[in-house]
Amino acid sequence: MADRYKTGEKAPEKGTYKFDGLVEGGNESNITEDEKHIELSNGDTFPPLRSNKEAAYWKKSN
Repeated sequence: MADRYKTGEKAPEKGTYKFDGLVEGGNESNITEDEKHIELSNGDTFPPLRSNKEAAYWKKSN
């Protein structure tokens, strides 16, 4: 299973990360495709979702 990262944690390496669920659960229907992928550098902090500022889980894209 791929490593899963949470809003507030630091990215272990540079790359593209994809949305993998809301930390608190809840409605994911309003999340846009655009915000489901983020570019981070090594040491950057995983952000909340832009649209609703909720904490999210992220996985490294292949």
